[in-house]
Amino acid sequence: MADIADQAVIRRTSIEDARERCARTLPPLSDMSVTQWGRLAERAVEANGYYQPDWELAVNASARGRTDARALSATNDTGQLIGLLPVVSMQRACKIPLPALVGAEPYGTLCTPLLDRDAAEDAAAMMLRQARASGAHALVLRTMSLRGPAMTAIEAALRRDGLRPRVLHAHQRAELDATRDADELLRDALGAKKLKELRRQRHRLADQGTVRFDVARGPREVATALEAFLALEAGGWKGKRGTALSQHAGDAAFIRRATVALAESGRCEIVTLHAGGKPVAAGIVLRHHDRAFFFKIGIDERFAKFSPGVQLTIELTRHLCADPAIASADSTAAPGHPMIDPIWRGRFAIGDVLIPLRGNDPVVAAIHAALAARQFALGQARRMVHFIRDCRGRSP
Repeated sequence: MADIADQAVIRRTSIEDARERCARTLPPLSDMSVTQWGRLAERAVEANGYYQPDWELAVNASARGRTDARALSATNDTGQLIGLLPVVSMQRACKIPLPALVGAEPYGTLCTPLLDRDAAEDAAAMMLRQARASGAHALVLRTMSLRGPAMTAIEAALRRDGLRPRVLHAHQRAELDATRDADELLRDALGAKKLKELRRQRHRLADQGTVRFDVARGPREVATALEAFLALEAGGWKGKRGTALSQHAGDAAFIRRATVALAESGRCEIVTLHAGGKPVAAGIVLRHHDRAFFFKIGIDERFAKFSPGVQLTIELTRHLCADPAIASADSTAAPGHPMIDPIWRGRFAIGDVLIPLRGNDPVVAAIHAALAARQFALGQARRMVHFIRDCRGRSP
C-alpha cells in the first residue's frame, strides 16, 4: 500500500513539474523574428489573418487576458522559420492543472497554425516534437480549421508516430464564396422578397441623409475609421455588457496598433455605412492571402429598424465579390449567427482538437475528460445566462 501511495505521489509530482515546465521552456512569442514570421505568413499553406505578426504581436502585447504567449515553432536546415503556433499552458487557458499546451486565442476565433506550404508536414512534426520535449502530454488547438491543408499536415505528422487527433467539438461556420457574382449570390441567399424589404429599409434610412458605403484602406484612413467603429461598438449591447474594445485600455491599444500596422501593407480595411454623414454601422476586415476575415461589427442601435448591420454586410459582400484578390471570407461568427448565416451561405468546419503527443498516455485521457467536463459546464452556464436574459426581457 505504501508503494502504491509513493508511486501516486511520484506521478502527481511528475505531472505538476511537467505542467509548469511545458510552457516555461518555450521561447516568448515576443522574441520571434518579425521578418521571419512575416515570410512564413506569406508562405503559409493555409491563411489565418489572426496569426499574422502585426495582429498577433499586438494581441500579445496588451490585449486583456491574451498577453505573454509562448512560441511553438519549427525551422529548416537553413534556419528558416517553417512553422509557428502561439501557445499558452492549459492551466492558463482553461484553468485545468494538467501538462498540455493550448493554441493562444488571437481575438479572432481561429487558431490554425502557420505552416510553410513547401514543408507543412515536416513543420508540423517538428512542432509536435518540440511540444513533447517541453514536457507537454498534449496540444489543444481551439477553433481549428478541420478540413484544410494545415490539419492534413498535422494528421500526417501524427501518423508517423502512430497517433491520431481527437476532435473535441466541431461546428460549421459561415463563409462567403467571393468568386461568385454578388447580386446572384444575394438573390440565392435571401430571395426576392427579403431583398425588396431590405431595399425599402435602405430607402427609409436615406430619409436621414444620403446613404454611403466607405472603405478605409490606408493607415490614416483606417485610424480615423477605427475611432468611429469603436464608438459604435461601445454605444451598443457590447458597451452595456462591458465587452467593447474601447472599454479596456489593453484591448483599445491592441486594436489601434494592429489595424494601422496591417493597413500599412493593405491587409486591413474598415468598412462603414453612413447615413447623412453619420456612421450607422462599421466593420473590421483583415486580409491574408486570398481570404478575408470579418473580425467585428458595430452598429448604431438607434437605427436598428433599418437593419444597418445587414445593410453593411450586403455592401461588404458586393465589395469582396468585386475584388479579384479575394476568393473567400471567414465570417468569424458563432455557429447559427442570426445576421450573417442567412447571407453568407457557405460553410466550413471549425473545431477544437486534442493532439496526443505520446501513445497510450493515461494523462491524455485525463486531459480529454477534463476538457469534456469543462465544455459541459460552460454549456450549462451559457444556457443559464440566456435564460436569465430572456426572463429579464419578458419582465414588465
